[in-house]
Amino acid sequence: MSADLLFHVLLALGVVVVFGHVLGRLMTAIGQPPVIGEVLSGILLGPSLVGRIVPATETYLFPESIRPALGVIAQLGVVLYMFAVGLEFDAASLRRRAAPFVFTSLASIAVPFALGCGLAVFISGTFSPPGVPFLAFALFMGVAMSITAFPVLARILTDRGLSRTEVGVAALTCAAVNDVTAWCLLAVAVGVARATVSGALMATVLTVAFILFMFLVVRPIAVRLVDAHAASEPSQSAITWTLLGMLASAITAEVIGIHAIFGAFIFGAILPTDSPVAERLAVQRTPVVTILFLPAFFALTGLRTEIGLVSSAADWAICLLIIVLATAGKFGGTVAAATTAGMPWRFAAQLGALMNTRGLMELVVLNVGLDLGVLTPSLFTMMVLMAIVTTAMTAPLLDVLRRGQSV
Repeated sequence: MSADLLFHVLLALGVVVVFGHVLGRLMTAIGQPPVIGEVLSGILLGPSLVGRIVPATETYLFPESIRPALGVIAQLGVVLYMFAVGLEFDAASLRRRAAPFVFTSLASIAVPFALGCGLAVFISGTFSPPGVPFLAFALFMGVAMSITAFPVLARILTDRGLSRTEVGVAALTCAAVNDVTAWCLLAVAVGVARATVSGALMATVLTVAFILFMFLVVRPIAVRLVDAHAASEPSQSAITWTLLGMLASAITAEVIGIHAIFGAFIFGAILPTDSPVAERLAVQRTPVVTILFLPAFFALTGLRTEIGLVSSAADWAICLLIIVLATAGKFGGTVAAATTAGMPWRFAAQLGALMNTRGLMELVVLNVGLDLGVLTPSLFTMMVLMAIVTTAMTAPLLDVLRRGQSV
């Protein structure tokens, strides 16, 4: 890497980190999760605002020559972040609260997934890229509509002191099930997009085999190794081997034909959440990833998001329809399933509001779809706007539903 290229990469990172931090603090001050400000920072610095008002500034900050390097940093950041998210997945908690919450979580995926696939039928003629199989397009639309952002959800609950309340525990449990199910669906969608039907079936079989191997073979070994060092601070060697295992899992997922982020997430999920290694590598203890690497991902997303592409009244109508269907599917599916499982309506409504949080996880799925050529830039922009709106409405809606109710 030349000195000039390195200078521009570091400059771009620095600008995005500072701008994202300022907007994140502003979002926190008005009761919103900081990730909204961080996402907006990438969008505002890209062609949607800076590129439109002062294009020379955008060209200087983000020249075409640095975008491949920025993309590598962004992908590495997302892989590490998804590993840290996997560390927060507590499989034991699912066994303790399995039936009603698993049912509710699966319904909160199934309803928006079905609506997303139905919407794909309606818009495929206009927004599906040429040559992309309809099945791949429909699957990506379904997955994108059904995502819940576990980390952002956890942050909202923590900020409001709800993480240990009944609704907080229910939301985190449902979101954990949602994460695993959604990433499995994403793996299938990626397999379909990358291969022929026979190749996609093989990728699906290999994905199922990979998940079973990780949980049935690798997890017991990891648990035994962790238990052998449970009382001690994790050594440098333990951290090194854990990260090597994560990289091996990510590489395996990529070779199978699904995305590396899935392998990183699964490896994090098989490690005991209360182990010293998991605690050392948790999201809140990895500021280099969350403060430095992820802003590169937000910048890359912002450079790909051009609100000017949504220009006509028909485009904005489709964008509004996406937001409405995503919210109705996630909120409605959760409330219907929760009340069917015997939960009170107010409790079910709060759970539905929380499960409608999308945030960073949605952006990961959308970027995968754009990289594979399954989503057009204009549809990508609409879906990014949906992710921002649905995440932003979570906190105020939750406050309204909890008004007059003791924590």
